[in-house]
Amino acid sequence: MPSFSWRIWPALVLLFFPCAVIAEDPSLLDGWHDVWFFRFLVNMLGYATIIVPGYFLISYFKRSNYLDRGSGLCYPVIKTCVFGGEDKNGLLDDVSVSSRNEADSGSSLKQALKLIFCAAGLQASYLTWGVLQERVMTRSYGAIAPDHDGEKFKDSQFLVFMNRILALTVSGLWCVLFKQPRHSVPMYKYSFASLSNILSSWCQYEALKFISFPTQVLAKASKVIPVMLMGKIISRKSYEYWEYFTAVLISVGVSMFLLSSTTSKHPSTVTTFSGVIILVGYIVFDSFTSNWQDNLFKYKMSSVQMMFGVNLFSCLFTVGSLLEQGAFFESLAFMTRHSEFAFHAVLLSVCSACGQLFIFYTINQFGAAVFTIIMTLRQAFAILLSCFLYGHSVTVVGGFGVAVVFLALFLRVYARSRMKSSRQSSLPQKV
Repeated sequence: MPSFSWRIWPALVLLFFPCAVIAEDPSLLDGWHDVWFFRFLVNMLGYATIIVPGYFLISYFKRSNYLDRGSGLCYPVIKTCVFGGEDKNGLLDDVSVSSRNEADSGSSLKQALKLIFCAAGLQASYLTWGVLQERVMTRSYGAIAPDHDGEKFKDSQFLVFMNRILALTVSGLWCVLFKQPRHSVPMYKYSFASLSNILSSWCQYEALKFISFPTQVLAKASKVIPVMLMGKIISRKSYEYWEYFTAVLISVGVSMFLLSSTTSKHPSTVTTFSGVIILVGYIVFDSFTSNWQDNLFKYKMSSVQMMFGVNLFSCLFTVGSLLEQGAFFESLAFMTRHSEFAFHAVLLSVCSACGQLFIFYTINQFGAAVFTIIMTLRQAFAILLSCFLYGHSVTVVGGFGVAVVFLALFLRVYARSRMKSSRQSSLPQKV
């Protein structure tokens, strides 16, 4: 058996000298492109070609006191990207609270209709998004006969780009049409959350090649555990005893589901080691994203401005990497060959962008607790819908594990709302 070094060196040569290798033997690329870790490294290399020059430029402008001596047409752009504005006071909490108070003063019927609208919008957007995500990543296109397997779409990064470009367009139009606070955060700080957001989304799509959709949904539900760890590391947060208890319950429920998973006839239902590793990557990257965004909210900005800034860098990173790999035009060619895929990809992006807007509107109108309940129910519906449409089997022990996970999630919502109400009641009343 050949040693590990002899097996890995062709991948490294192909990674750093792709043009030379492809010119000698084009068939090599086909084999290594099927290895998810190699695709991950190639994507990271593409992002590095943008991040590294950007890092040196930002360092140069800061060291050279450009803010004091700079002038000309580029000065406002560089100031916004590198130094930001001067106002760093707080969030838009007063705006959110006032709009929520206005909502509370409305009629019960009007409030109920608003809640139904928000719940229906979130459920429709993200349930459709989940079904399409599994369809695109696990099924083939162009199968015109039973003996013809068709063609599978393999580039997860292109789907991430499609989602981000539409979200960027929607958030940009929102910022133009509706009044936003003065932007003060240096634009480059969005790039950290953007990079981790790209990687988490890539892992989310890529994982479906190795694990079932219900497993992925449960992994998302359990991300509260690494979020707490990241909160301690990045933001120095402290947590209550009930948060640790529910985190343990979630981990127990997920373990029960994973250990009881059975291999069915369809390969997408098999939980593989690669799938677990990719899921861990998704959870880690996503946890970093949420905690970094929490830190960015120390600046005065709206959620839509955050959405615009993160998606702006996401589009820059993904389109740069796709063009460098030549995958951008290959994906467009796949879209032209399979109109059904083109429809699915566009609808996937529309659902993602609309879902983000529904998130902001729901939190603004009803608060985070109501939003969390709606999204927890959405996860349960997504598992049931996936099992119905794609034939995933769940054992009795696995079903009990799912129930434990969602029980823990509802306990978290209940405990958090009780704690919030007790804190508000303990505050001195204004006369």
